[in-house]
Amino acid sequence: MRLILLGAPGAGKGTQCKRIVAEYNLSHLSSGDILRQERAQKSELGQKAQEYMDSGSLVPDELIVEMMAGAIKKTPQEGFVLDGFPRTVNQSVELDKYLEKANKTIDMVINLIIDDQIVLQRLTGRRSCPTCGAVYHIENLKPKVDGICDNDGTRLVQRPDDTVEVVANRLKTYHEQTEPVADYYRQNGYVFDVQADMDVDQITDLLFDKLDALQKA
Repeated sequence: MRLILLGAPGAGKGTQCKRIVAEYNLSHLSSGDILRQERAQKSELGQKAQEYMDSGSLVPDELIVEMMAGAIKKTPQEGFVLDGFPRTVNQSVELDKYLEKANKTIDMVINLIIDDQIVLQRLTGRRSCPTCGAVYHIENLKPKVDGICDNDGTRLVQRPDDTVEVVANRLKTYHEQTEPVADYYRQNGYVFDVQADMDVDQITDLLFDKLDALQKA
């Protein structure tokens, strides 16, 4: 199976991606992880990307697609889940060109849909322990003592990227750049929309039912 997982920040992509990968023995291809790996290995692509990042520029679509194509080429027969890629319609078009040359197609695009207000509540309410990394929430996953980590007694903090301003900006970027990706794939009937404000296990059950049917088709 060859899958793409889309969704706004805070929609629960990370959780569902881990479960899908484990259940169906797929390769997890995260654009962020692969970019970091290429840079760490000082590959030609990684060094090119580093130049753009050092100058404060966005890494061009062509470079990201080339990195992801290289990662896709190495995946075993079972398939993969693309996470955090493609982020733009242009990246989708370039990915399709590569897959066509490789005689491959995307089997399904899973699109996690969630209201912006719920995302803001989820992300701005997160608190984490700077010592052990444990994550809490001020409303639905409170520590035993307010503001203190259950594990080691460290005072909890809000991550810089979980403030209202940063989350609102990430959502704006998502709506402008990544949301149209779902519409691009919808033209070919690839997209499975899922409401991501449901219980996490309920979402997983829905996805597994759909993917089981896809495997049997």
